[in-house]
Amino acid sequence: MGPGLADPRLEILVPEAELRARVAELGAQISADYEGRDLVLVCLLKGALFFCADLARAVALPLRLEFLRAASYGAGTTSSGSVRIGELDPAAFAGRDVLVVEDIVDSGLTLARILEAIRGTGPRSLGVCCLLHKERERSHAVPLRYVGFRIPDRFVVGYGLDHGERYRNLPHVAVLAPDGAPERG
Repeated sequence: MGPGLADPRLEILVPEAELRARVAELGAQISADYEGRDLVLVCLLKGALFFCADLARAVALPLRLEFLRAASYGAGTTSSGSVRIGELDPAAFAGRDVLVVEDIVDSGLTLARILEAIRGTGPRSLGVCCLLHKERERSHAVPLRYVGFRIPDRFVVGYGLDHGERYRNLPHVAVLAPDGAPERG
């Protein structure tokens, strides 16, 4: 039994095999789209770490990796409404093709603030690759160039996503129900 499978609050939403296959597809598409360009993947910590590592290995191009910490959730299951962004190194992005790698797009607030900050550094181009895109209205519209999976508006964990810093190590994406039973949609 894999990590977290004994937790009755978890219901697998995206199995490990589907994650691996989709990441390979995204890597192939990014390789084709950015061939011959100076690509920088920006991994948003901590949630996108697993996705970004697998995606970087699936991209068949020389690339740069940068890491950026941003947070709006804290230990809760809803956004706090304020975004904290770590320090940006403008030299890492200026004149380059930048692809932000995000774990999940929910309200769009965090991603909108990150894109605004990176735009200020003068990248040649700026795009977003997200693993999960919640099907809901957004308070902040953000352009998504690549989307792994569209999911229902549920709180999910696994494959880097957490609840109170737990569950990141799950090899799949699962719905976490707060009341002790798997959440049903």
